[in-house]
Amino acid sequence: MDFEQARFNMIEQQIRPWDVLDQDVLNLLGAVKREDFVPAAYRAMAFTDMEIPLPCGEIMLAPKVEARLLQELAVRKHEWVLEIGAGSGFMAALLGHCAAHVMSLEIHSELAESAQRHLRQAGVMNATVRCMDASQELPPGEFDVIVLSGSVAQIPQALVDRLKPGGRLCAVVGDAPIMRAQLLTRSGERQSRVVDLFDTMAPRLHGFAETPRFRF
Repeated sequence: MDFEQARFNMIEQQIRPWDVLDQDVLNLLGAVKREDFVPAAYRAMAFTDMEIPLPCGEIMLAPKVEARLLQELAVRKHEWVLEIGAGSGFMAALLGHCAAHVMSLEIHSELAESAQRHLRQAGVMNATVRCMDASQELPPGEFDVIVLSGSVAQIPQALVDRLKPGGRLCAVVGDAPIMRAQLLTRSGERQSRVVDLFDTMAPRLHGFAETPRFRF
């Protein structure tokens, strides 16, 4: 398989038409080898417009969704990033090329270990993966950027509280079949602004509160 041609086609036929026009993001997607983060059985499908199955019943988000989230977050070189849901480690690798440091939390130990291995093999030394249930505990400190690589019913306040003033959080929010990516910017101690970005779907992150159901 010609991976370079497949990578070019992914960028030009999937990602750019999905309003990802930031040239730095496009260049990064051309440089970070997505196929090295995909399970061997699915390596030939690394550049297809679909979610890729991972161990433990998890998935890699479709390339165009990862690209849009990366573009909307606009991570800068001095910023510290927290990712919830490491998966294969690919999103952490992309973020690592943009940020000062990335802390990625993964609830499954098997995935946490493989994601860390993928990052080291790719030469991404400023991204660290921890096996941790982010719905129950978080690492100390505040972050400039938080990204959820999965969906939640609503943005958890505990994560908003870990944003620095001016910090951004990106997540897929809602209940199937209606979900949308949102960008939250913390503007003050208890103030924040939320912008709807695009409609999409993503599997649930484990442990976070679900939308209450009415009972009659």
